[in-house]
Amino acid sequence: MSNINTNFFANLKYDLPASIVVFLVAVPLCLGIALASGAPLFSGIIAGIVGGTVVALLSGSPLGVSGPAAGLAVIVLTAIQELGVFEVFLFAVVLAGIFQIILGLLKAGVIGYYFPTSVIKGMLSGIGIIIILKQIPHAFGYDDDPEGDFAFAQVDGHNTFNELWYMLESISPGALVIAGISMVILILWEQPFIKGISALKLVQGPLVAVIIGILLNILFNNMETLSLRTDQMVSIPVPDSLGGFFSQFTFPDFSQWNNSQVWIIAATIAVVASLETLLCVEATDKLDPQKRITPTNRELLAQGTGNMISGLIGGLPITQVIVRSSANIQSGGKSKASAFFHGILLLGSAMAIPRILNMIPLASLAAILFMVGYKLAKPALFRQMYERGKSEFIPFTVTILGIIFTDLLTGIAMGMVVAVFHILWKNYKMPYHFDPKDHVEGELVKIEMAENVSFLNKVSIMRTLQALPDGARVRIDGAKAKVIHPDIIEIIDDFRTNAEARNIGLEVVNMNNARIQDPVKEFDSAVASRRNSNSNNSK
Repeated sequence: MSNINTNFFANLKYDLPASIVVFLVAVPLCLGIALASGAPLFSGIIAGIVGGTVVALLSGSPLGVSGPAAGLAVIVLTAIQELGVFEVFLFAVVLAGIFQIILGLLKAGVIGYYFPTSVIKGMLSGIGIIIILKQIPHAFGYDDDPEGDFAFAQVDGHNTFNELWYMLESISPGALVIAGISMVILILWEQPFIKGISALKLVQGPLVAVIIGILLNILFNNMETLSLRTDQMVSIPVPDSLGGFFSQFTFPDFSQWNNSQVWIIAATIAVVASLETLLCVEATDKLDPQKRITPTNRELLAQGTGNMISGLIGGLPITQVIVRSSANIQSGGKSKASAFFHGILLLGSAMAIPRILNMIPLASLAAILFMVGYKLAKPALFRQMYERGKSEFIPFTVTILGIIFTDLLTGIAMGMVVAVFHILWKNYKMPYHFDPKDHVEGELVKIEMAENVSFLNKVSIMRTLQALPDGARVRIDGAKAKVIHPDIIEIIDDFRTNAEARNIGLEVVNMNNARIQDPVKEFDSAVASRRNSNSNNSK
């Protein structure tokens, strides 16, 4: 236990300031996602608290931050409408947590590793761009669409792009001034001369921007043209007393255990939340300066436990969230302590200082999110992906466009389809090895089968065999093949008859040597045997 405590507080001077920035980003997102989900506002705060405390302690992710997810907003909205009662929905959240724990025990966390880097980086850039696009209206003081609504088709009936047109009809000078000054502060804080001042090293630029935003908001209250409306600021529920705070917690209706719709919704939430978490884990690990690897099965267990607790006390479903995680990394967080402290800050502020939080202008928070979005979608990343070639750049671009014009999971699915299609196309084009330098007209034609020859190679192999000139001599060698699909064997067997009619000398060798191999299993077995042997020798 002492070792855990030592590690937990080892980077406090980095983690505590980072936790404040994550907290500032999380507050409006928790509230906005709850609003977009058609749920009580406080349910978003509950999910943020549970994600920041319970999940942070149980998770093996050093930098991931969990809370209510924008990607689940539409599912939650539909589920609450279908079930009719929020307490019944909470029971579905509890069940979803149980399902996630089962997925973790079944070691389903490996799924996240099957997404290519091009898609993961496309996800990060797409989220960065969508953050910027969604925050522009808030910077201009147009706040009809809630924070955390990252889908193309918005809750307010508009979409990402025509919202930029509508905001021009309702520009708030005060919000614009606050956003502009906040941006100047954040940019200055990134400059070397500011970082070189030791007294400012522990003070995060976003915190300064928020404090200045609050002071400007107070100053503008007496100015008719610059004063802000209440809907242009954070709007956390304000209880009358400590008892009023606890009265905001809601408990699930367990009497609906025999409602099949509840189980279907629970399974849907579990699958989508798990997938979104695994994708965010993969993305967060890539952003981690130390390149640590999160144990994904443990992450599913942590998320499942978090969702059970969140559902039991009235919270929304939880996932690991890339916006908060990237803000944590960009702010210098070093360990899971930053995620935990952000959860404690959420809890403490919701209990003790909700009125102060409600003085924070959304325009200040928009400036902070602009910086988060820019760092996720830096132009240098686009140049890097372009230089890697079409096989990387096209899935990367498709993922970005998909996220911008649909939503997170749909965009990722589109990128995956393109990436998989490219793999299949490459596989189709490489059924065998043939070096034209070794081929002399009239002499033996050597065709060496590739390592993995699947049914996708049927057309290319049939075309090759048909293209052989009459009277040719050909050797088909399967020595290098690990897997040859039965359809390919059948094609070669059928060609024997055709070869005799065309006076083609056909030699087929080593075709029976191909076998399905599991090198990972064989490696594990070999290492285990060596370890046991060394252990016995030491005795």
